[in-house]
Amino acid sequence: MDLSSAIAAQLNAGAILPEGIVIVTLITVLVLDLIAGRRLAGILPYVAIAGLLATLVALVTQWHTPEPIAFLGSFNGDDLSIVFRGIIALSTAVTILMSIRYIEQSGTALAEFIAIMLTATLGGMFLSGADDLVMIFISLETLSISSYLMTGYTKRDPRSNEAALKYLLIGAASSGIFLYGVSLLYGLSGGETNLAAITTALAAGEGQSLGLAIALVFVIAGIAFKISAVPFHQWTPDVYEGSPTPVVAFLSVGSKAAGFALALRMLLTVFSSVSVEWHFIFTALAVLSMVLGNVVALAQTSMKRMLAYSSIGQAGFVMLGMLADSEAGYASMIFYLLIYLFMNLGAFTCVILFSLRTGSDQISDYAGLYQKDTLLTLALSICLLSLGGIPPMAGFFGKIYLFWVGWQSGLYGLVLLGLVTSVISIYYYIRVVKMMVVKEPQEMSDAVKRYPPIRWHLRGMRPLQVGLVLTLVATSLAGILANPLLNLANDAVNQSDLFAGTVQPTAALVQTPVEVSEL
Repeated sequence: MDLSSAIAAQLNAGAILPEGIVIVTLITVLVLDLIAGRRLAGILPYVAIAGLLATLVALVTQWHTPEPIAFLGSFNGDDLSIVFRGIIALSTAVTILMSIRYIEQSGTALAEFIAIMLTATLGGMFLSGADDLVMIFISLETLSISSYLMTGYTKRDPRSNEAALKYLLIGAASSGIFLYGVSLLYGLSGGETNLAAITTALAAGEGQSLGLAIALVFVIAGIAFKISAVPFHQWTPDVYEGSPTPVVAFLSVGSKAAGFALALRMLLTVFSSVSVEWHFIFTALAVLSMVLGNVVALAQTSMKRMLAYSSIGQAGFVMLGMLADSEAGYASMIFYLLIYLFMNLGAFTCVILFSLRTGSDQISDYAGLYQKDTLLTLALSICLLSLGGIPPMAGFFGKIYLFWVGWQSGLYGLVLLGLVTSVISIYYYIRVVKMMVVKEPQEMSDAVKRYPPIRWHLRGMRPLQVGLVLTLVATSLAGILANPLLNLANDAVNQSDLFAGTVQPTAALVQTPVEVSEL
């Protein structure tokens, strides 16, 4: 093998073909906007969506790839990263679809917004497969800085400016804390940056337990900020309320998925020797997130703040899968995130449609919506009931799988707490449904009274309405046809080298993880 062939084999640039498509799409959007300006402004969102769909196709073609390692071991394109990268790319495509009219109505440039969102997508996708400290931090900052920019994108809105400033200040502190933990790992390992090399160096070292424990605390603090886990959630309600709603939708799904992917990468490799300690910390985070997120959501009067605290509680549920410490547990995490993608984006699409027509996101203003827009009421009801875990919605199967795996792993207290907090969440979700459906015509809110008459028909559907229908259909089918998603999640975990030697598969869970009828 000659030198050029050896270098190409070590780089294995084909592993990042999906990210390459995102980069080409990003450049295409910017160049078209620069050359044509307003003349082609209407097609730029569809160019971006087409690029993201091509990205998903590229990810599918790399499924079970025999050579996932790229760039001298700094990136791992295994099946696990493919699933997380797919979640991020799909969430971006739906978010762009729902943001077209919203951004146009706000009077800001759509092309720049799409470019920033594609940059955030690129950072999240690289973060999902990063196996090197340098790549992890660069990817994390690419995602974070793009998120700050999107949060304050409607610069004429004081609430958006306030949300961006809060997000920037707290996010900068979080990045500094995470970087300090990473620097400790670099020092403890003798100057290694590759996660596998750090794991080997730490296993051979002695007397490093205190330094490793300190690094663990700082790294988890950075990860907990990204997934909105209590007590690192302070930014979430204010940022969700003040940010443009499409940005909130992306942060609640794409950014959160990247955070969980980073957690799995680091905790199961570098910190595998202190698994008892990180299990204890994440148990505390899960308990606090489930309790505070769902209890505080009861008192919210704004839909966006309610969904913010809901996302905090949802993060607590997902952490149950991590704490199960089995292949079925990690598969249940992925399965729930796949379902959460559809039902949460669907809920935010409904919020955008309502706010565009009424200028309000107050829960009380939804009173009597059924009288004016039956389909929007139905769609929002299905998404909220799915988030609450009401059968036969998709969220029910996601939660029952998480709780079942947790119970089989001996996490009895966490599972019982999850069940109790799920019941609490059902109350504030159904409160919105009741507000829309049960109210009599004379109790209709002023916002709904001003609600323009809407005609839903295929030929006249706009991008936002198309996005709503797609998420609604996906949420419904994900509940009825849960087995393919369960198979996908289990396959991603079983084929990933990340879990080799770190967890012991539980026979009962691995043999029948996809038979929902038996749960």
